[in-house]
Amino acid sequence: MTVKKGHLETLKCSFTQEDFNRFADLTGDNNPIHVDPEFSARTHFGQTVAHGMLLYSTICRGLSTQYPGPGILQIKQDMMFQYPTYTDTEITVKLEVADFQPDQQRVDMNTVIGLPDGKLACDGSTTIHLPGWQGGFPGVDGSMTTTGDSEARSLKHLEIGQSAAAKRIFADGDLAEYADLTKDTNPLFNDAVFARQQGFQDCIIPGPLLSGMFSDLLGTKLPGRGTNWLKQKLHFPAPAYLGDEITARVEIVRLRPQKDLVNLIGTCTNSNGEWVCQAQSLVLVRDLEVKRL
Repeated sequence: MTVKKGHLETLKCSFTQEDFNRFADLTGDNNPIHVDPEFSARTHFGQTVAHGMLLYSTICRGLSTQYPGPGILQIKQDMMFQYPTYTDTEITVKLEVADFQPDQQRVDMNTVIGLPDGKLACDGSTTIHLPGWQGGFPGVDGSMTTTGDSEARSLKHLEIGQSAAAKRIFADGDLAEYADLTKDTNPLFNDAVFARQQGFQDCIIPGPLLSGMFSDLLGTKLPGRGTNWLKQKLHFPAPAYLGDEITARVEIVRLRPQKDLVNLIGTCTNSNGEWVCQAQSLVLVRDLEVKRL
């Protein structure tokens, strides 16, 4: 495959409320800003908005179906969610090559999701290995385990060091629903023979499903219902396999009361205790549902 700096690919799509509901059912993230029109009407959004990880899936769809194509292996994704994406709004996903390292078959790309009015729903970047890469995943990124100093010990009902966790085993049906809903048909996710030919034990779990576990925790447990995701950094150090028990955990590491901002560190581990996903999250808790003790 020929990779040139500046190469640009685009795709267009939109989501219905039913898509929001299906993604909520698939990931467990029933944050009311996505699925409850009455609740959302009382927030600064005014109506339901797309899950950040549903938007992320459109990036993955473009990478695996258009360019570089089937079999790409994603190892990093950074996202900043600037403006909300509402139902039935056509978004334009742009994927542009920023750098290429031929010896590692590694490509850095800018990933932008635009709205019809020219504003950005999501601005970010990704790092992938080209189809056919046999070198596997990169291992743990130590820089993902730290963040800035906190400005307070508490905010609303939140405190430094608070954490939440959830366990899940992804099944064939989950991957089939993900592919049908998102149109991300990367064979690494749904073709065990292909995945083994690339050096993996079985089908691997898509990034948006793994990070969807964080979405569930952030939007329903900690900080909780009404949480608005602003920034997300993801790093995939090792493969997460179909049928393996995955444990996702998030921990509050920084609070900024003047801006209603919360920083969290997240990890997903497999049944052997190996990290398969690392995360840094920045969320806004302005519309956080009041916690009743």
